[in-house]
Amino acid sequence: MKINENTLLEGHRVVLVPYNAEHVPRYHEWMKSPELQQLTASEPLTLEQEYDMQQSWREDDDKCTFIILDKQRWADSSSHEEQCMVGDVNIFLTDPTDPSLAELEIMIAESSHRGKGIGKEVTRMMMSYGVTRLGIKKFEVKIGLGNEVSIAMFKKLHFHELSVCKVFKEMTLEMTVDESVRTKLLHDTSDMKERDYRQTCSNRHELQSQV
Repeated sequence: MKINENTLLEGHRVVLVPYNAEHVPRYHEWMKSPELQQLTASEPLTLEQEYDMQQSWREDDDKCTFIILDKQRWADSSSHEEQCMVGDVNIFLTDPTDPSLAELEIMIAESSHRGKGIGKEVTRMMMSYGVTRLGIKKFEVKIGLGNEVSIAMFKKLHFHELSVCKVFKEMTLEMTVDESVRTKLLHDTSDMKERDYRQTCSNRHELQSQV
């Protein structure tokens, strides 16, 4: 989506930035992993195909993605941005007749960053952005039945099981954003800061004191 091409979201431990061409080589290396292919139900792409995919994420009106960065590492201006990457988070508008329905995906690609609550923080940040900037009123997630950690995380975030597809071996969970859910979500992400991406990149050192 064009809407987030210059948007940076700052959380406690992570920074979410637009998916740019400079991120593609690292992302491509991640997706060579059979484990990540299985967890994300993805097929391996060539590097050229990955660059094409990055462009589609930027241009298409039904996709919104952010790259997840380690905030502490990123605040060190001597670090290249691609060195700070730990995963990505996406929203798909899956129903052309209902732009308020979105499928949510999150991937923590770096194993060293799993099990630390980052997935939960990123999910809340992306949901908050989806609700306030994209008008999302219902979220769905599709998770492989073997990915018990992700299923447990979304259930802790009060997603409810909608269906199980034994053919594709995946579970669909959903959350409807009523007024009480919206209020709690915005409260839980009240410290999230939305910044100008290009301007903030030029002044990364300013975040160092906050880390």
